[in-house]
Amino acid sequence: ITGILSTLGNGYVIFMSSKRKKKLRPAEIMTVNLAVCDLGISVVGKPFSIISFFSHRWVFGWIGCRWYGWAGFFFGCGSLITMTAVSLDRYLKICHLSYGTWLKRHHAFICLAIIWAYATFWATVPFAGVGSYAPEPFGTSCTLDWWLAQASVAGQAFVLSILFFCLLFPTAVIVFSYVKIILKVKSSTKEVAHYDTRIQNSHILEMKLTKVAMLICAGFLLAWIPYAVVSVWSAFGHPDSVPIQFSVVPTLLAKSAAMYNPIIYQVIDCRFACCRSGGLKAKSSLKKSR
Repeated sequence: ITGILSTLGNGYVIFMSSKRKKKLRPAEIMTVNLAVCDLGISVVGKPFSIISFFSHRWVFGWIGCRWYGWAGFFFGCGSLITMTAVSLDRYLKICHLSYGTWLKRHHAFICLAIIWAYATFWATVPFAGVGSYAPEPFGTSCTLDWWLAQASVAGQAFVLSILFFCLLFPTAVIVFSYVKIILKVKSSTKEVAHYDTRIQNSHILEMKLTKVAMLICAGFLLAWIPYAVVSVWSAFGHPDSVPIQFSVVPTLLAKSAAMYNPIIYQVIDCRFACCRSGGLKAKSSLKKSR
């Protein structure tokens, strides 16, 4: 169910965005990239895991395990770094207007190249002998070999590097950006009310994009943090200290994050459309009174 809803939802987002691709704002381009990452998780990873779930074992061999682990980590890392870039874009647009107005579409495409390069580097590092991919404890999917941290100092360095560069550092940037945005919005709401309608509409659109980004980041982190906790527990706790039944739920919860984002887009878009239609009615009545 998660795989089907995620595929249909993110496919719909990409299709609708392609119809107005020349009008997409930088933040919306990043949102499309996030949908691509979520679609990749669903299309590339879900069929492998679903077949294995029904077979009660991993049926695609060692090469299939490494491919599944790489794809999941690649698209998952790409999603988180995309959301980090979106949070920085929102931070500059809301808190530093002089820099925010400087950001254009071509900067967004440069940022996309950096995101994909970053995700490719960290997902491919295990193939260089530094780390590895291995089956999950419950045996029906594969992930990074967190248990290397118990085997050697090099394994501990690998796991800590992954945790810092692919979870802790991006999360810290996201939290910093949105805390600063919230503080800025609280202090500037009254100021915007004195501006003309065009500036107010621009501010409403920026806030709409910011709400979308905040909800997406919150949903992603809530879905993946339990999995990160269990992974760290497996890496640095006692061997076999994580009950197998307990390790299944965080994995499924993390992979379900790809399903939430299209729902968030639709909810915010509907609310924004209602507000916009209300604004248009008020504007037409104002013209009549004039």
